[in-house]
Amino acid sequence: MSLFAIADTHLSFGTDKPMDTFDGWENYTEKLKNNWNKVVGENDTVVIAGDISWAMDFDGLEADFRFINGLNGNKIIIKGNHDYWWSTLKKMNAFINDNGFNTIKILQNNSFSCGGVSVCGSRGWLFENAEEHDEKVLERELIRLRMSLDSAENDEKIVFLHYPPLTADTQCQGILSLLNEYGIKKCFYGHLHGEAARYAENGERNGVVFRLVSCDRVNFTPYLVLKY
Repeated sequence: MSLFAIADTHLSFGTDKPMDTFDGWENYTEKLKNNWNKVVGENDTVVIAGDISWAMDFDGLEADFRFINGLNGNKIIIKGNHDYWWSTLKKMNAFINDNGFNTIKILQNNSFSCGGVSVCGSRGWLFENAEEHDEKVLERELIRLRMSLDSAENDEKIVFLHYPPLTADTQCQGILSLLNEYGIKKCFYGHLHGEAARYAENGERNGVVFRLVSCDRVNFTPYLVLKY
């Protein structure tokens, strides 16, 4: 069995916001389905690190979740900056259960065991302007990430974020400090596309291996994190 990661699926089966209009995203849902099912087995797990759907509410989300649920393997999802449909954990779990989406789980203030490691994470935050609003949002995200890490059942923890905790010219010190405090060795993230992806950190920094797994940066193919 294997653990994979991907981010920014940006599905829009239930709303009119196709990504096909962007360069490199032509027929992307077909590519995603075919590539996903080639590498992911029935018993594997894929973490989708945010920006799952353009839907604004559960009604618009249903078709996108039906697509995800039908892909091979189990899915663990975290919130991205465009996941406007995101709600309380109780409401999201009720939506999942009521619709029979039995391969999807929500990562929020919790963690999941997978092959002897714990899958942890949160949305994260880009701390760019140092405004009061940014400080409050970052503090909330740090609390969520710490809760996730504290809930882990395994010594080895892998962190998944939507926002990059650092790029070539910026860094979110609060997130990086948490990764260091908990001895995290691997961190996967999304959010960056196109020209912005040039600034992505892909490699080891201060003992942590970072990897961008946005859909268009991994050829719409889940990235292998580990085999177990």
